[in-house]
Amino acid sequence: MDEDTFIFCLEAVDDIGSETNSETLINLEKLALGQGINSIYKSCDSIEGLEESLNQLLYNDHNFKSYEIIYLIVKGEGDNICIADYYYSLQEIAELFEGKMTGKIVHFANEKVLDLSAEEAQYFLDVTGARAISGYGSDFNTITSSNLDRIFFSLFADNDNLTAIVEELLERQYALCKLLDFRLYH
Repeated sequence: MDEDTFIFCLEAVDDIGSETNSETLINLEKLALGQGINSIYKSCDSIEGLEESLNQLLYNDHNFKSYEIIYLIVKGEGDNICIADYYYSLQEIAELFEGKMTGKIVHFANEKVLDLSAEEAQYFLDVTGARAISGYGSDFNTITSSNLDRIFFSLFADNDNLTAIVEELLERQYALCKLLDFRLYH
């Protein structure tokens, strides 16, 4: 990852008006301080907020090409996300951002179980233009994926090869990857 490459993090919260420093924000700060990987953090409490935040990034941030990872912390399972008790399919999300994620890695924290068929994953990749979609097959309620996410993101600092990055992640944190069922579709 170049020094001008960023992570764009969008976290779904119950009420955007009562934000606190989440574990996600703290881990992103650790990435910035420890590995020099910068990020932009936003929160949303509605699908409109999600769409607005991503559109703002796409159309108003002249550094959008530098964002390699779109990091989403949302609840959900299978091919759905849940924001404010409403469910949206990844197909709907893909169509919302048709062709706008070219070359990006869309990564979901384990709050949302990522359980896609090969066809569903390929549809998302084809429609959005994303390079890969990753996440976890297990939400394992007692453990958040934030530390594993941080390690995964830090591996991009020295390498751009997805296969090599996943292999190194498995070498470093096999037990946690297995426990959370790390998945990458590309």
